[in-house]
Amino acid sequence: MSKLNDLPSSALQFYTTASYPCSYLPEQLARSQVATPSHLIDTGVYGELVQAGFRRSGAFTYRPHCDNCCACMPVRVVADQLTLSRTQRRSWKRHQKLVAIQHDLYYHPDHYALYLRYQARRHAGGGMDRDSREQYRHFLLPSNVNSRLVEFRENGELRMISIIDELPDGISSVYTFFDPDVPGASYGTYNIIWQAQLCLTLELPYLYLGYWIKDSRKMAYKAAFRPLQRLINGQWEPLSSLEASDHA
Repeated sequence: MSKLNDLPSSALQFYTTASYPCSYLPEQLARSQVATPSHLIDTGVYGELVQAGFRRSGAFTYRPHCDNCCACMPVRVVADQLTLSRTQRRSWKRHQKLVAIQHDLYYHPDHYALYLRYQARRHAGGGMDRDSREQYRHFLLPSNVNSRLVEFRENGELRMISIIDELPDGISSVYTFFDPDVPGASYGTYNIIWQAQLCLTLELPYLYLGYWIKDSRKMAYKAAFRPLQRLINGQWEPLSSLEASDHA
């Protein structure tokens, strides 16, 4: 990834956290590099940080900085070149009744209830299924950048929430959660395609999907969207079909 002196704003400082258990690779320890102070990280600065492999969780801007591991690869979709597989086309067609409504970030108890249901079904035992209202707010709602909360409704029923950031060169997908109890639904796939379409509408070249980890089943879905670029040694390069094929 990029060196510190390549990063924006000389007023920013960077520190490395203590080790903590990795959420994606068992028996691995992780560390993060954190950009601070958060109030200086506006949309322009954050856009440069995302280009250098950073992400945000609320107002917390970070990138992986592990001692003996470099498995986390920042990835982005080239929006105007996105080629859908047959499965992705089916997902897109299946959910055409969804209506997207964009809002400023805000709290609503229906959103929180959907979030808990999603965590309980999809990530049971991970701890986030027991998040309090304040933990939920802290995770998703603080932002110093151009962020939106997108509701997806079908016949008036709330089906999905997506938090996105609009950056100078693309959309950054922050977090998405959805109704886990609709049989046969593929909301996550639909949502990524929708975000890529939003990039085209806004004439932005990239959809940033965060980190892809080759050996993590949780991250495998990202490699199915092509062409996909990865950040390696400070340069964005294509993720080859051979690298991605076993994880699509």
